[in-house]
Amino acid sequence: MNALLDMKENTTCRVKEIQLDDNTTRHLKELGIVRGSKIVITKLSKDNGIVLSQNARLAMSQQILAGIMVEEAPTEETSLHSLDMLAIGEKAKVVRIYGSGAVKRRLMDMGLTRGTEILVRNLAPLGDPIEITLRGYQLSLRKNEAAQVLVEREIGQ
Repeated sequence: MNALLDMKENTTCRVKEIQLDDNTTRHLKELGIVRGSKIVITKLSKDNGIVLSQNARLAMSQQILAGIMVEEAPTEETSLHSLDMLAIGEKAKVVRIYGSGAVKRRLMDMGLTRGTEILVRNLAPLGDPIEITLRGYQLSLRKNEAAQVLVEREIGQ
């Protein structure tokens, strides 16, 4: 059992225990981070990290990340990632779109809605933009737009 802080980026983990004060634990529970839930740390810096869960995309301090004890989820389970973390040829299903206002509306208008199956077709040399196939057509997204789309990889990917 490791602290979430010690896990590699983009590893799907299962929460085993939360070793934080009662108020923080209660707040995490309201956000859907409880024992047994799956989470992914997508970005890690010296001060904080970005965590994806089924219910939220959260920025957490190093202190909170150190208090969440996890284990790596078995590889046969599907895993949650932001769309910008997928490689060419990977298939996934849209779980949620973060953000608000015009950007979220635009992504949804282009067909990125919950349950939509996507395939990463191509990446530009520097990874921006990302070309995906969904609903029978190709769509190119900027990396910062793709980062707002939470997807679940297909089993076996």
